[in-house]
Amino acid sequence: MQENITNKAIKQKTRKISTLFIIFLVLLGVFFIAIVKTIVKDRKVPSQFVTIHDRSFRGKIISKDNYTLAHSQKSYTATIRGASLDPHKRELFIKLFSIYSSMSVADVKDKLKDKTGKYKKGNIILSKTLTQKEAMQLKSLASKLRRLHIFRSIKTKSGIEVLYGLDIVENGESRIFALHDNLSPILGYVGKEDTNGYIRPIGKKGLERAYEKHITSKKDGYFKGKRDVAGRVIHDKNSIQKLRVDGLDLHINIPLSVQRRVELMLDSMKSKLDAQEIIVGVMESHTGKVLALASSNRFDPEHITQKDIAALNPKFAEYLYEPGSVIKPITLAIALNHKVVTPNSWFKTGYYKFKIGKRRYISDDDFFKVQTASDIIVHSSNIGISQISWRLTGEQFRDGLIAFGLSKPSGIDLSRDLRGQVKPLRLLDNQMHRANSSYGYGMMVSFAQLFKAYSAFNNDGVAVTPRIIDYLEDKDAHHYTLKPKVPDLHPISKRAARQIHNILLRVVNDKKGTGRKARYEGLEIGGKTGTAHTVKHGHYVREYHSSFYGFANDKEGHRYTIGVLVIKAKKWHKYFASQSAVPTFRNIVQILVEEGYLKPDIEQAQENQNEQNIYQVETPKPKVEPNPIEAIEDNTDDTHIEISQRKPQQTQPIKKPIKTKPLKQVYKPTKQQTIKPKETNLFEHVQTQPIQHTPKPNSWQPKPVKVQPKPKPKSTALDLF
Repeated sequence: MQENITNKAIKQKTRKISTLFIIFLVLLGVFFIAIVKTIVKDRKVPSQFVTIHDRSFRGKIISKDNYTLAHSQKSYTATIRGASLDPHKRELFIKLFSIYSSMSVADVKDKLKDKTGKYKKGNIILSKTLTQKEAMQLKSLASKLRRLHIFRSIKTKSGIEVLYGLDIVENGESRIFALHDNLSPILGYVGKEDTNGYIRPIGKKGLERAYEKHITSKKDGYFKGKRDVAGRVIHDKNSIQKLRVDGLDLHINIPLSVQRRVELMLDSMKSKLDAQEIIVGVMESHTGKVLALASSNRFDPEHITQKDIAALNPKFAEYLYEPGSVIKPITLAIALNHKVVTPNSWFKTGYYKFKIGKRRYISDDDFFKVQTASDIIVHSSNIGISQISWRLTGEQFRDGLIAFGLSKPSGIDLSRDLRGQVKPLRLLDNQMHRANSSYGYGMMVSFAQLFKAYSAFNNDGVAVTPRIIDYLEDKDAHHYTLKPKVPDLHPISKRAARQIHNILLRVVNDKKGTGRKARYEGLEIGGKTGTAHTVKHGHYVREYHSSFYGFANDKEGHRYTIGVLVIKAKKWHKYFASQSAVPTFRNIVQILVEEGYLKPDIEQAQENQNEQNIYQVETPKPKVEPNPIEAIEDNTDDTHIEISQRKPQQTQPIKKPIKTKPLKQVYKPTKQQTIKPKETNLFEHVQTQPIQHTPKPNSWQPKPVKVQPKPKPKSTALDLF
């Protein structure tokens, strides 16, 4: 019995020992498995190396006089954990953060609250646009806030106590336009592009968009090396450094000193004319380098508001309109180039209504029975220019317009360059459509296209492409130039260009020239006005585009092409180009003189002042303008009509005083009086040799016919100069 009890006890001990041994083996196996896993698995230990990123920047935009117009800088984000902020010290935090970040107290409070007005508990982004200076200040503030115990530790979901503070982290690159609205919309504006959590600017309009691939960041830099126990990089022979490569800098041809004065002048003119917008351009006629390109409607690229949306698109190359009479010199230039007319070819223009098509009539604002081709431009005759266009075929006329750059991109280096439109050949073969286009209707052009076309009249027939960018520069000061997308054009011969040049001088210097207000003593000023109705819902309305394109030269070789476009001036009678675009042109010339880009000939100005006496009629000290034939010397070889042979305009009595103030009393006729200026005696010296003129078979020669004065009917022409 005792033996059975002993055996039973031994078996129980054996089972217990076996069980314990098995448990031990299992635990030992688990232990070995854990060791193996630990050996095989990658452990999350702090890296022995640390990398400091040095991200590249977008290139700068720099003016001709070395002002930085646009540049990039790093931007930082400031974040906190709402639950970590001690409620009793929240007001102190708000005040300190406002001081260090330049944010208002109200803005900081709004960031801390949700839509219901309660304070947030989660992550709070206080700012995403901190500058590098502000970021350094806030990093200093973060350490002070910890010492003040403004933040408290909180438990995470896993039960771990964590202390969150003020974190300042680099988040991207921001674009800075330090001069605000200067040179907008030429500079354009940028958007944002998120690349792996890092925000970079991307060009949307203007130069920022046009040169995106050249000024965008090229390659990021970094510094990589071993770290110490505090996480700082160790600079030794094993560390690796790679320098960043920034985008190329854009150097523009526009000096800020000129541009800003022009912009302020446009602001004043816009107010005086009550215009929707005024845009102007100035460029060197030989090189195409743009000296000024300005708009009265500008915006701050860093702070674009709802009212700025209409001004975001640069209208210089993105706004199409019917140009009106500024096309007339181009029409005549094409005819001169094809030698179907000469500057002194005569045309009968004495019609009160002139038929150009079925039930379609036009008229002129000033009545002249006959005019030369030159006079047609000076007096802006729709009737005359229509007859000139009829001497061209539809194909010749259309090819000529295209040769001047119409209906194709101008090549100006902006983000968008619209082509415009001229009528197709099937329409221009019709006389009515050809006449309509000859004075600037039925076509769509941009400011840049006409700006380029008119440079041909001041550059011996070469229309240069406007160039805003001078060169691109890298970090090593190497300069790179890009060829314009559209090359310079050669629309007309050198001779035809000089003939038009002289005619445009008459537009400014002639007593009845529409550009009289552009005159500047001591400078060579020429150009052409244009006032055209705008179209709304397929019909012409009483809103106008007024323009003046021309040139300003001095005797020292400075030659500039200047364009002015006034969009929808609303002041009474100010929509006429002679009252809006021409005075604006004159103001630009004054700025160029004051800035030293044009130098008037003082001696010539004095001579012109002294020579005015020979034009005075026998009345007390009248101020009479010089006769255009005296002022302009015609150097063409194919004009052989003596001045004495031309039918003078005294056969037509003047019905009311000339508009020029000093002439009101000089030329006021009586009922039985006609004006008989002594033209023959004054201008006998123009022709120094006998001239034989053989009229062409089909050319119309004027005959001295006595014309009775008739009341002038109200003009029905759409073109108003």
